[in-house]
Amino acid sequence: MTDILPLEPVRRTFRDYPKKPRKIRGSSIAILVFLTMCALFIAIPLYVIIVTSIKEMSQIIQGEIFSLPTKVTFEPWWKAWNEVCSGVQCEGVKVGFINSLMILFPSLVLSIGLSMVTGYALALWNIRWAGTFLFVLFTAAFVPFQIIMIPLIIMTGIIKVYGTIWGVAIVHAVLAMPLLTLIFRNYYKDIPNEIMSAALMDSGSFWRIFFEIILPMSGNILIVVLILQITSIWNDFIIGLYFGGIGTKPMTVILANSVITSRGEISYNVDMAAALLTAIPPLVIYFVLGKFFVQGITAGAIKG
Repeated sequence: MTDILPLEPVRRTFRDYPKKPRKIRGSSIAILVFLTMCALFIAIPLYVIIVTSIKEMSQIIQGEIFSLPTKVTFEPWWKAWNEVCSGVQCEGVKVGFINSLMILFPSLVLSIGLSMVTGYALALWNIRWAGTFLFVLFTAAFVPFQIIMIPLIIMTGIIKVYGTIWGVAIVHAVLAMPLLTLIFRNYYKDIPNEIMSAALMDSGSFWRIFFEIILPMSGNILIVVLILQITSIWNDFIIGLYFGGIGTKPMTVILANSVITSRGEISYNVDMAAALLTAIPPLVIYFVLGKFFVQGITAGAIKG
């Protein structure tokens, strides 16, 4: 009698069940085309600016806007940094760069520092008229700057800071406070009441709780606010134009004056190099801190 051998189990691999290829939907194609158009809308002018800044004027005069430079030269960058004229002064955009840095740091300290404390107080402390104050702040965030420009000029003149670095910084802080206070207030509102109750039981004062508990938990939102404020302050033109003195003009004002100042032949390559020098600092900030931006917006008070 022959032995009946057991049948070997049939081993099936994933190759026996090929996946059906996913069909590309029309909506996906439409979104891809739209995003590509948006990218080209930004990338093409940026490409023209970059290649123009390293071209010689002889090639630019021929109208070759999109062509690559036949001879790469960085002389326009050197002239933009050291020799470009702004009005009657020909000291380059380096003067505006230094002024912008001197405006940036006190503006960040004043705007972020005051907004953090105000948002912390409105969110976690039972303050009288807090709702009314919050409504006024919310309304002030949407008031056009042109409406309050003249009163701000008068006020900065009264306290003797008009036309100075501190005058520009104070105006930046005043204009940023409504929006930043709302951002910090909404962020701190998610902190559990148990944390505040425990801190109060440990005899924590207003400032002790802020520096020892609230401030260490604010890393995510601080990165968001830093990116917003650095971009806003560095790219500002109106405040620096009207509140800055002759020697305190920021980089954007120096750039605008250099473009409209004509001395014989217009050097388009120098103008483009100056524009790129003005745009480099915000770009560096985005590349360095950009990955934390979304994390800072979406993270809660306890997650960071």
